Amino acid sequence: MQATFKSNVFETQIIKLADTEEMIVKGGRDLFPLLPKALDGIKQIGVIGWGSQGPAQARNFRDSLAGTDIKVKIGLRENSSSIPAAEAAGFTKAEGTLGEMYEVIRESDLVMLLISDAAQAENYQKIFDNIKDGATLGLSHGFLLGYLKTIDKSFPANINVIGVCPKGMGPSVRRLYEQGREINGAGINCSFAVEQDINGKATDYALGWAVAVGAPYIFMTTLDHEYRSDIFGERSILLGAVHGIVELLYRRYVMEEGMSEEEAFRQSTESVTGPISKTISHDGILALYEKLNDNDKAVFEKIYSHCYDPAFEMLMEIYDEVAGGNEIRSVIMAGRRFARYPMGKIDGTRMWKVGEKVRAERVEEDIPLNPFTAGVYCATMMAQIDLLVEKGHCLSEVANESVIEAVDSLNPYMHFKGVAFMVDNCSTTARLGSRKWAPRFEYILHQLGLAAYDNNEPTKTARVEEFKNNKIHDAIKTCATMRPSVDIFLSE
Repeated sequence: MQATFKSNVFETQIIKLADTEEMIVKGGRDLFPLLPKALDGIKQIGVIGWGSQGPAQARNFRDSLAGTDIKVKIGLRENSSSIPAAEAAGFTKAEGTLGEMYEVIRESDLVMLLISDAAQAENYQKIFDNIKDGATLGLSHGFLLGYLKTIDKSFPANINVIGVCPKGMGPSVRRLYEQGREINGAGINCSFAVEQDINGKATDYALGWAVAVGAPYIFMTTLDHEYRSDIFGERSILLGAVHGIVELLYRRYVMEEGMSEEEAFRQSTESVTGPISKTISHDGILALYEKLNDNDKAVFEKIYSHCYDPAFEMLMEIYDEVAGGNEIRSVIMAGRRFARYPMGKIDGTRMWKVGEKVRAERVEEDIPLNPFTAGVYCATMMAQIDLLVEKGHCLSEVANESVIEAVDSLNPYMHFKGVAFMVDNCSTTARLGSRKWAPRFEYILHQLGLAAYDNNEPTKTARVEEFKNNKIHDAIKTCATMRPSVDIFLSE
């Protein structure tokens, strides 16, 4: 069995994921009355930052703690451009729920550090200097731990350090919480980690935090594994790889198969973010394959078998770059270049302009499930799954970082607003990763995977059988039993 943990507040349970067992906590609104006990000794929660996760987690936490004496207070820089948005969400200086960043850090018992990765790296020492003795530092991403490793530093010894990491973007965390007001357990899954526990309460603090932000399913990892899988994942199937794959396939369908630009966009991007993602979300990856007719299965099998190994090769390189600290260092260095060359957008190219037209005229039921597109996409997703398993990540983390976060949180936003919109509007760390690695995925899949297919090299039947018998399918079935009964609803 994977690592176990003990809670003095929440009921734990053991679930079987394929050939492994894991300890989890099932969340739900029925657990909100237990939050004061879980957060014993915490009178103020300071939410630092108002980026992607800050607005969602702060509002969810505040709503879940309604009727208790625990205050949620936002900490921002003086004259921050985010102050009006925080005020519009009901956090104000007059009511004592909005203040200057370091002032809030000094007075809070739980400091949820949700500023950007680059800002954490730049300001970590001042943050450590201001956090009070015995307080708890909370992270929703392990980037800071990874950065501290690269400079041979560590967290202060006199504080708890925990991680609660929603497996979805901030707007999804809030939207599903709101949609689930009448549905117990509707929200975004969270992993949690306890890096330092100085008072024996860190585990329940983390679990309480995850319950409060609406997680239906909470599993344990380490902060080290979290940042590896998270930074790695956003460079691969969560963002970078899907960006590279759809641009590759769009060009192929136009230039080599003679499709119109609109049809090529439907057969590539729309197919991935629409029926492919929806099928995987509700029924799993294997069900997507089984949904195809015999001719389409043959297409899927052939391109899948030729793209799996090139994708795995690229993913190995990305994982090594993240684990070795190079990817973290590259984010920091890129941030220093922004003053001279700010990060550009990708949405100005012909493909994405065509995409705007296609989405405006979309008829959902008419979007094709293209077997070639599905084979390339699933080969990359399965390669990521297998690599994370090989690297020792628990199956909950593998399933969430490689499948659930993609098809239940990120891809629906891409379907609604466009892949280019996501690439241009997510976190700086993710945007940099997508720009860096998407072209590499496009190149290696084109040069090796698609070339083998076009040269009519035989299907690698062993790869197809490994796909059909992969243990991730059983793991996802178990995870699906804890999936909220609502799909995320998106509107302007």
